[in-house]
Formats: sequence, structure tokens, C-alpha cells
Amino acid sequence: MTESAVLTPVPRSDALALEAEAVSAWFGDHKVLDRVSLTMPAQQVTALIGPSGCGKSTFLRILNRMHELVPSASLAGEVRLAGDDIYHPGVRVTDARRKIGMVFQKPNPFPAMSIYDNVLAGLKLTGTRAPRGVRDGLVEECLTRAGLWKEVRDRLRQPGGALSGGQQQRLCIARSLAVRPKVLLMDEPCSALDPTSTRRIEETITELAEAVTIVIVTHNMQQAARVSQRCAFFLAEQGTPGHIVEAGDTGQMFGAPVDPRTEDYVNGRFG
Repeated sequence: MTESAVLTPVPRSDALALEAEAVSAWFGDHKVLDRVSLTMPAQQVTALIGPSGCGKSTFLRILNRMHELVPSASLAGEVRLAGDDIYHPGVRVTDARRKIGMVFQKPNPFPAMSIYDNVLAGLKLTGTRAPRGVRDGLVEECLTRAGLWKEVRDRLRQPGGALSGGQQQRLCIARSLAVRPKVLLMDEPCSALDPTSTRRIEETITELAEAVTIVIVTHNMQQAARVSQRCAFFLAEQGTPGHIVEAGDTGQMFGAPVDPRTEDYVNGRFG
């Protein structure tokens, strides 16, 4: 049972840096990542790019301890949030996931639950208590930060499942923000959305980066160039485990990459 906590105001600029050091991962005997090291700076967007099957989503799930939900999964290395190893035996899984939230590829609001209750769902899971007035303010704050408040403020008691796909994705972002994460992980959050909804999500990502460290997996090179400040190119060649070919400033990665494989990928010549 998670200990009950009282919701308190948190500064809007509360992001923390996330670091992976020599992370390797397996599913059973199959090695899918090999010694991946990456720094994801606070208050920046880090994009993970690369062909399908190179371990980007696996790496993303390792960053908030979802990898260990798979019975055959194992890993080596460290993931540190502000210098603290989130896999240390003294760190509870629920605490790690509260600090490092996740938004999935397919929007997953609770369809029969109201928009209002969807935003607050994470508080129940973490045992966080808050009086009604604070809850009301939190719902407005999180929906505003997710770019959804003006669209839904007059129908907060309607089901979250009645929203459009793009609105549902922003609702999921608002739900993640309600537990005050330091980091927000996004696994291809726009892949199922139309161009208008994609643009709104990208605007939301840019605004959120002022307060939350963001790591996003995307196959859209234009999107990676638009929203991120840092970029890491993953690759798995000829059956070898996924690894990082190159990582650095997004402008350099797209404009003057060091490795020719990076240049070929970002320019659409393979993958």
C-alpha cells in the first residue's frame, strides 16, 4: 500500500536531469540493448530516433522501471535521476514512476471516467490526498499545461472517452502531470494523430519543457528537429543489440552529424 501524501504546490520549474549509464537489456537470452549511455538534461526535450526494432521504446521503458514488468526481462547498468539510482533497492517502483511519468503511443484515458476524474486518477494510485478546492485547481492547472483547458472546461464531467484522439492524448498528458513528475517520457505520442492534433501536441511539449524534462521516441524526423534540443540515434545492425550511434545537439545531428549512418538516416536514405 502506498503511503498517503498531501498534495503541495510545486514550482513550475521543477525538472531534473536523467542519466543512463551503460544500460544493457535482455528479454530472456535475447540481448536488445548494449551499453547505452545518455544524458537527458533538465528542462530540455531529448528525442530518441532510429529504425524500428533498435530498442528505443525498450530504453524508454527502462527509464521508469516498466521494463521489469515483463517476466523474462532483465537489465544491467544504472538510471539516475538527479544523481540517484532509480533501481537502487531502497527506491520503490511507485516512487520512481511518480517522478518519471509516461505517455504512450495510443491515448489511453479511462473511457468511462470523466475528464475531471481522469486527470486525478494518478493521485489515487499514489495515495495522494487533496481537498476539493485543491483538486479543482489541479485539474485546471494540468489541463491548461496540456493545452486542453479551454476546449473542455465546460464539460469536465463528460467521459474522457468521448474526446477526439488528439484531445485524449492531451488528457493523458494532463493525467501524468497531476502527480508532479520531474520527467515525462513519450513513446511516439503523435503517431496516431492527424496533422492538426500533432501540431498541438508539439506545442504542448515545447511549453512543458520549461518545467519538465521530456524524452520522446519519434519516427518523424521533422518532429524531432522541431521539438527537441538533444537527439540520440539508435541502431541495431545485422542482428546486433541496439546501441547509440551518435548523440548530441539536435541542430548538429541534423545539420552536421559525425557518423555517416546518422546523416543517411535523418535524410531518409534508410530506416
